[in-house]
Amino acid sequence: MPTAQNLNQQFAIAGQLTFRDDASGLVIAEFNNAQATAALCLQGAHLMSWQPKSQAKPVVWLSRDMKVAAGKSIRGGAPICWPWFGAHPSEASFPGHGYARTVPWRVLESGTEPNGATRLTLRLVESDKTRAQWQHSSNVDLTVIVGETLRMELITENTGTQDFVIGEALHTYLQISDIGAVSVQGLEGCEYWDKVGGSNLRKQDGAITFSSETDRVYINTPETCVIEDGTLGRRIHIKKSGSLSTVVWTPWTEKAEKMGDMGQPDGWREMVCVESVNAIDNLVTVAAGNKHSLIVEYSASKI
Repeated sequence: MPTAQNLNQQFAIAGQLTFRDDASGLVIAEFNNAQATAALCLQGAHLMSWQPKSQAKPVVWLSRDMKVAAGKSIRGGAPICWPWFGAHPSEASFPGHGYARTVPWRVLESGTEPNGATRLTLRLVESDKTRAQWQHSSNVDLTVIVGETLRMELITENTGTQDFVIGEALHTYLQISDIGAVSVQGLEGCEYWDKVGGSNLRKQDGAITFSSETDRVYINTPETCVIEDGTLGRRIHIKKSGSLSTVVWTPWTEKAEKMGDMGQPDGWREMVCVESVNAIDNLVTVAAGNKHSLIVEYSASKI
């Protein structure tokens, strides 16, 4: 794979985008423009952080105990789950949430948007290992636009002659004051599969609040979600298209301790995952020769 020096020669943008070699051997893209800062690891096309310069705290959460390592997913940021979400439907040995978040991606293009935001597009690199888990002919691209808002577009192109089905997610960890002090709005009245409560189908009553482990897959939900955080005095808006499932997740104390990289002892209290997903009832069929786009735009506003 190209070194940071190679990438800087081709894709760096003065005053906006540079690449650096991490001690892990992986390459990190670093954004710093007039509107925001962000970082992205080329392994997994994994957006690690994002903070608009109008915000005193990051909007995308990254664990203080996170590790960057070849073949391992980073705890926090926005991992890409693809081409399945959760466990593989038939192969127990395949990794949960697919392989996209732990394999190399290559840079295709960089640029500056008319509003001054910075754009970076990457493509998943296929290998014998990926083809052993996914036999379909496809291209998978991610475009990230870093500015006062953060826009992420995950594009799956079926380059073969047969239709295929995918599950996918932008598994985004979002920075909050404390899990007990926030609510998630926008999913009132929606049905969800309760993964903590025995995978039962339930209906959401009012805004979502948190007092224990929560792992829910809300189905048939194209709506914008809002995280209301009175302590930080802000709302985080998650606006999406091409996604009909929304996952809301917090591990709580016992599970966070077992995970070991959540920023112990209480780092997990400063994040909540509101994920833009296609899963379970909302898997996507991508017809031969066609594309599917999952687009999410994140923004923060004052209460």
